[in-house]
Amino acid sequence: MRIDKYLWCIRVFKTRSIATTACKKGQVKIDNNSIKPSKEVYGSELILVRKNQINYQIKVLDLPESRVGAKLVDLYRKDITPKEAFEKTNLLKFAKDYYRLKGAGRPTKKDRRDIDNYQEDTTEEI
Repeated sequence: MRIDKYLWCIRVFKTRSIATTACKKGQVKIDNNSIKPSKEVYGSELILVRKNQINYQIKVLDLPESRVGAKLVDLYRKDITPKEAFEKTNLLKFAKDYYRLKGAGRPTKKDRRDIDNYQEDTTEEI
């Protein structure tokens, strides 16, 4: 079975064309080698998929005949992604909430006070 079809069948990607595009961009790897969408998948291979800034590690258990329901996905793959990968995305989410977007205008009074307090703290340490 083709890798793009396999990833679509086990519901990693919503459509097969998205899976194909991910393969072409190098976001899908087998044995740390970028692959083409037409690469054949066999049992017990380790697939690395980069999606939403998370490196998923999927072990192939079996090949489905067609797209399977969400409850049956675990019969065909084993997700061995480390938990640290998911924790990093939570930290990134909290870090991005505080900072202002580029071009969002001048700092507010509160932002300006925070900047001044930070600068005063760093000069005292030196």
